[in-house]
Amino acid sequence: MTLTATMTFGRDNPTPPPIPVAPAAPPTLGAPAVSAAGPKIEFSTPVYDFGRIQAGELVKHTFMFTNNGDQPLELSNVQPSCGCTTAGEWSRKVMPGQTGLVPIQFNSSHFNGDVFKTISVSSNDRQKPVVVLQLKGKIWKPLELVPPYTVVNVVPDASSASAVVRILNNTEEPLTLSTPEISTKSFNAMLTTVKPGKEFQLSLASVGELNSGSIQGKVLFKTSWTNNPTLEVPFWVNVQPALSIIPPHIMLPRAPFNAKAPAAVTIQNNSTNALTLSDPVVNVPGVGVEIKEVQPGKMYRALLTFPEGFEIPAGQQAMLTMKSSIARMPEIRVPVSQTPRPVVVPPPVPQPQQPANLTVAKPAGQIAH
Repeated sequence: MTLTATMTFGRDNPTPPPIPVAPAAPPTLGAPAVSAAGPKIEFSTPVYDFGRIQAGELVKHTFMFTNNGDQPLELSNVQPSCGCTTAGEWSRKVMPGQTGLVPIQFNSSHFNGDVFKTISVSSNDRQKPVVVLQLKGKIWKPLELVPPYTVVNVVPDASSASAVVRILNNTEEPLTLSTPEISTKSFNAMLTTVKPGKEFQLSLASVGELNSGSIQGKVLFKTSWTNNPTLEVPFWVNVQPALSIIPPHIMLPRAPFNAKAPAAVTIQNNSTNALTLSDPVVNVPGVGVEIKEVQPGKMYRALLTFPEGFEIPAGQQAMLTMKSSIARMPEIRVPVSQTPRPVVVPPPVPQPQQPANLTVAKPAGQIAH
């Protein structure tokens, strides 16, 4: 009974025949690759690693590219990222399937350590209108300064300023340095040997009180090396003023005024001591001056009012002055100038016309007496 039922079921539900599968199309041999329409720029090596070089060496490299498109490729610009890298005469127009060149030169004189530069190449490739090339490597100096640039910022309340520079010998040849010679009398220089022949320390220290402003100096050494007989260590010092005056000079419009003219001067206290101002005055009569404290002890504003018809007398230097509680700047002086009146040039006086010299013709044959 079981067998009969099974066979009956099989007759009622027959197995469907397999669905035929269409055979895959045979590959087409020798079919050309489809290239992008228009010009197409492709660099063989967009990154150039020049390795490890000594500072001062010139790196020269030529990047090669191919036009893989079906129309002429035109390069419109080659722009390095900084002035230390320059581009030579590059290929301006490259036909399909042809190659072009972009020569590059890098000056390593002012670099130390790892360097990474970029060069932007612009073309009429619609898919890649700008391609960025890369130039990288490592630069070392026989004599290395740490830091390479010494900048000292001095706050107003500081009584002195100092800096330390390490001098490293990166070669196998021993180095000796002479006694330092400094170009400014505002600082002293002292040399200390850390590792004989290999490492030194230069200490800079100010002498006396420093005036506000900038100081630029250098320390000069004589070395034991024939190729580098001297070593120069530059440094810069910025002494912040105790008070900042903004603007430092008041410039008025041309006289005379048709109405009252206002002006304002802001006084910013850069020191840690509280500031008080008093006795503001302008040495020309009729000018009103008022001091307002914007931030207690830190910021003030001088408000000036010049009367109608005001004009600075000829030959006089107008000046806004006020007293300050800061010892380094006990008096604040702000010059006041005015645009001069236009010079009126009188019209030229017409000169009387002179009578013309007439020459009377003599009749033919007449003798002049």
